Amino acid sequence: MIHKTSIIDKTVVIGANVEIGPYTVIGRDVVIGEGAAIGSNVFIEFAEIGKNCKIYNSASVGTPPQDLGYNGEYSRVYIGDGTTIREFVTLNRGTKKTGKTIIGKNCYFMIASHVAHDCRIGDNVIMANYSAAAGHVEIGDDAFVSGLVGIHQFTKVGKGAMTGVGAAVTMDIIPYALCAGDRARLDGLNLVGMKRRKMPIEEVNAVKDAYRILFMSKLLLKDALAQIEQIESMAVREIVDFIKNSKRGIARPK
Repeated sequence: MIHKTSIIDKTVVIGANVEIGPYTVIGRDVVIGEGAAIGSNVFIEFAEIGKNCKIYNSASVGTPPQDLGYNGEYSRVYIGDGTTIREFVTLNRGTKKTGKTIIGKNCYFMIASHVAHDCRIGDNVIMANYSAAAGHVEIGDDAFVSGLVGIHQFTKVGKGAMTGVGAAVTMDIIPYALCAGDRARLDGLNLVGMKRRKMPIEEVNAVKDAYRILFMSKLLLKDALAQIEQIESMAVREIVDFIKNSKRGIARPK
């Protein structure tokens, strides 16, 4: 059902069985997938929204990037199927640098969380209340960003990682790790998250071995990487690749 008080631009493409609540405004260049439910007082423009997404009251999706160099260049935000966007969430579209902000499938953005321009958010990511990802942040699949967390621009949070409440993330967080602190430092591994995703015990043990070698052996990073590359594990391979591709440097334990 589309409420009679909603305002919808003539360019909008709406799939089957979509609900749009009262006083919602949907502007130019929007595609809404079938089965989506959009609440009241929502503002959407320049967005492609997947199937069965839920967008709650007063969210803003596809709004211009908060970037002083932005001069109205065409860009969009892409949101995967099954993603939930709660009240007062803000998801900005990209800048001319990449032209898009990308959000994966089955993500959950809690109240007043924020994703800035040109971010890449994986599948099954949770961002809790008042957390914020600055421009060009990358967050891997299955990561959990706790409440009141701020992630510095261009920083990466690896697959399956979890941040502590109120952490200031200024360096890259390796996959499957925990981090916490005013300038976030590693605080062990996200063993609970790995268990919830039913990661095989052999993979969990391999990640434990890799973490020990990286951060407890006192080896130089290049030597530790060379050693853990010998471990036969997909998860460890992900950690190795993540570290090798890090541009900001990785967070370490206290």
